[in-house]
Amino acid sequence: MPRHAPAHPTACLALADGTVYYGQGFGAQGKAVAELCYNTAMTGYQEIMTDPSYAGQIVTFTFPHIGNTGTNPDDDETGAPVADGLIVKWDPTTPSNWRNVQDLHSWLEARGRIGIGGIDTRRLTRAIRQQGAPHATLAHSADGVFDVEALVAEARAFAGLEGRDLAKDVTCAQSFQWDSMRWAWPDGYTRQKAAIHKVVAVDFGAKRNILRCLASAGCDVTVVPANATAEEILAHKPDGIFLSNGPGDPAATGTYAVPMIAHLVQQTDLPIFGICLGHQMLALALGARTIKMNHGHHGANHPVKDLETNKVEITSMNHGFTVDSQSLPDGVKETHISLFDGSNCGISLEGRPVFSVQYHPEASPGPQDSYYLFERFAAAMAARAT
Repeated sequence: MPRHAPAHPTACLALADGTVYYGQGFGAQGKAVAELCYNTAMTGYQEIMTDPSYAGQIVTFTFPHIGNTGTNPDDDETGAPVADGLIVKWDPTTPSNWRNVQDLHSWLEARGRIGIGGIDTRRLTRAIRQQGAPHATLAHSADGVFDVEALVAEARAFAGLEGRDLAKDVTCAQSFQWDSMRWAWPDGYTRQKAAIHKVVAVDFGAKRNILRCLASAGCDVTVVPANATAEEILAHKPDGIFLSNGPGDPAATGTYAVPMIAHLVQQTDLPIFGICLGHQMLALALGARTIKMNHGHHGANHPVKDLETNKVEITSMNHGFTVDSQSLPDGVKETHISLFDGSNCGISLEGRPVFSVQYHPEASPGPQDSYYLFERFAAAMAARAT
C-alpha cells in the first residue's frame, strides 16, 4: 500500500538493494527507472543532461551548485534531454547568468525529466563506487505519497545496460548535412562555407559540439544513422569516416555496426576517427573486446596520458564500458591510458590513419588539450588527397 514518507519530501530515490533516499522534487512529476551514475563536472549540467550517451541513466552530480546558471538553447547537445533524471545536493537556486533563458526546474518540467534535491550525494557517490552502478527508481510526486516497495521492485526488475543497444533509440532517423562550427566570440556559432574534406559521421548518439568541431576543422559533414551500411556510407564518396559517441552496450550495437566498420577498414584506405562508443565500436571491429566497468568514468577532470608524446590531457569522459586493453590484437596499438585507473583511452591501427579515443575532445575541459585529434583527422584526409 502507498505510504507517506517523513518530513514533507516530494521525491524519492529507491535503489535495488532497498536503500531509499527522500528529497525535494523539481522538474517533471512522474517516475524513471534507470542505472545510477555520478558525474564530477563542476559545469555543463545542461550538456550532460542532453548528451545521448546518458540514455538509460540517472545522473548524480557531485558538485552541489547545479542550476545556478540556468539553461539556454545554445548549450543543448541534442534536441531534448536524454538522461532520465538528475540528483543534486542543493535545490537549484534562481539562475544568475547573462546567457540564462530558462531556470533548470522549468527546463526539466517542459521536457519531462525529473530532478531531486536535498540528497547526500557524497554518501550516494561512495555507494556507487563501492557497489557498482546500481539500478534505481526516481519518483517525483507533489503529494509526497510513495509506494516504496513498488519503487524498489521496479529498480530490481530493471534489465540494466549490458546487452542493450541504445544507439538505435538516439540515432537520427535519416541522413542530414551539418555545417555549424564551434562557438566563438563575438559571433557565436557560424557556418562552414569553405569545407575542404567530405566526412560521413555515423550517428550512434552524436553530440552537436562534436559535429561543430568537425566543421571547424574544415569538414563538410554528412550525418548518417547508426544502422547505415558500408555501401550507403561509401555512396557519399567521403574523404573520411567519423564514428560518434553514444549509449548502451557496444557489443549489442556491434551486431550491425561492427561488420560495417570492418568493411570500411578492410576494403578502403579512408581515415577513420572514433570517439567514445565510436572508439569501442572500432576496437570491436579490429578484434578487441569491451567490458562493463564497475561505475564508469563520468566527469570533466579525467587525466589521460598520450603514450606517444607522454603529454597529459585533462579530459571529459562519459562511459560505462571500456575496451579491454589485454584483448588488443597485433597491429592495434594502445595510444592513451587513464591516469586514474590505467584503463584504455585510445587506440590506432599501425600504418593506417585509423584511430579513436575513449574521452570527449570536443567538451574542452582542458580547455583545448585534445582538439589536436580533429586536426589529426583533417591532416590524414589531406595527406590521402595528395
